[in-house]
Amino acid sequence: MTDEHHPADAAGRRTIRVLLAEDQSMVREALAALLGLEGDIEVVAQVSRGDEVLAAARAHELDVVLLDIEMPGMTGLDAAVLVRRELPALKVVILTTFGRPGYLRRAMESGADAFLVKDAPAAQLADALRRVLRGERVIDPTLAAAALADGANPLTDRERVVLRASADGSTNAELARALHLSNGTVRNYLSTAIQKTGARNRAEAVRIAMDKGWL
Repeated sequence: MTDEHHPADAAGRRTIRVLLAEDQSMVREALAALLGLEGDIEVVAQVSRGDEVLAAARAHELDVVLLDIEMPGMTGLDAAVLVRRELPALKVVILTTFGRPGYLRRAMESGADAFLVKDAPAAQLADALRRVLRGERVIDPTLAAAALADGANPLTDRERVVLRASADGSTNAELARALHLSNGTVRNYLSTAIQKTGARNRAEAVRIAMDKGWL
C-alpha cells in the first residue's frame, strides 16, 4: 500500500525515503546520485555533520537514515544512538570507509540495522536498504568474520573517553580539567588503556585503539 509520502515505482515497489549523512560532499553527492538511479529509492535529505542528523530526521518523512561514521560534530555511531532513541521506527544503516571490527561491534550496540563499507557495490547498498525495511539485519560478511576473530572491545566507556581525549597530546592535567576528573583518575584510566591495548605508551594506545575501531 502506498501514500503521498511513499509512492510506488514502476514495478509497484514502495519508494524508500533516505536521509544521507556524509561529510565529504563529493562522496555524498555520488552516493545520492547512485541511489537515485534505483527506481524505488529517493534521497530526500542530506547533511554533512553528525550533529545535524536528528533534526533532519525529524524534519522529513523517512524510512532509513544512512550514516557515515567519521563526521564533524558527532560520529555516525553516536548519531545512530540518538536516532534509535528518539525515532525508533527509522532504520539505521552505517556506511564507512574504515573496515574496523570494533566499529562493527559499536554499530550493533548502537542499534544499527546494517553495517557496510563504502567500497561495496551500489547495488549491494540498495539491496541492504530494501532488506532492513523487511526487518533483516545486514552486515558485511568480511567485517563480521573479522569482528569475531578480533574479540570484544576491552576498553570501558570511561577509558575510551579519556584515551580519545588524549589523542591531541593534552597533558594529564589538561585532560583532568576538560573531563572534570582528578589527575590520578586520568592517569589510572590511561594506564589501564595502555595495558589493555598492549601498547608501550599513550600515543601507541590511541593508534591501536583507533585502528581496531575501539574509539
